[in-house]
Amino acid sequence: MEQVITIKTPLTGDVCKSLHAGDRVFLTGAVYSARDTAHHRMMEAIREGNPLPFPLQGETIFYAGPTPARPGMPIGAIGPTTSSRMDPYTPELLERGLKGMIGKGMRSSAVREAINRYCGVYFGAVGGIAALLTQCVQAATWVAYQDLGPEGIMRLQVLNFPLIVINDCHGGDLYRDRRLPDEAMANNERRLL
Repeated sequence: MEQVITIKTPLTGDVCKSLHAGDRVFLTGAVYSARDTAHHRMMEAIREGNPLPFPLQGETIFYAGPTPARPGMPIGAIGPTTSSRMDPYTPELLERGLKGMIGKGMRSSAVREAINRYCGVYFGAVGGIAALLTQCVQAATWVAYQDLGPEGIMRLQVLNFPLIVINDCHGGDLYRDRRLPDEAMANNERRLL
């Protein structure tokens, strides 16, 4: 069984350089939840010359919209949303210091190139286990755009949050590098018919 790498936020260039597509990771520290509407507002702030709700340098954004917390819990269920919806905003955020992103699904070529250029990392979180991921969240506080409900930005304190590296800053791409060859995929599809 592969070793799980333990890392902490904020992420540094050296930490990002040490990671490779396919690495399994436990992430501990602060991450920020934000989905597409919050990203749109952040880009508006940049265009208008206004400060962002949190400094991006070394930070990690989790593409998620948590459900309301139950009594005694810091947060409700929280799972990854489709990352490609954030692709139009991501290269500029990486240029401004963002280091990590957590979500699900493939990223555009522009995002992959920006990850390489600015030494970032894109992590995949397992979808469908939001209730289990919630157990890794120790605290949650509102940061901005509370009027958006789950689409707003929250600061989450996580402990041993289970992730896998999808895109690394060396050009590694788990979807590309570990994908079954076309012939094997076709054989699998035939077996299902």
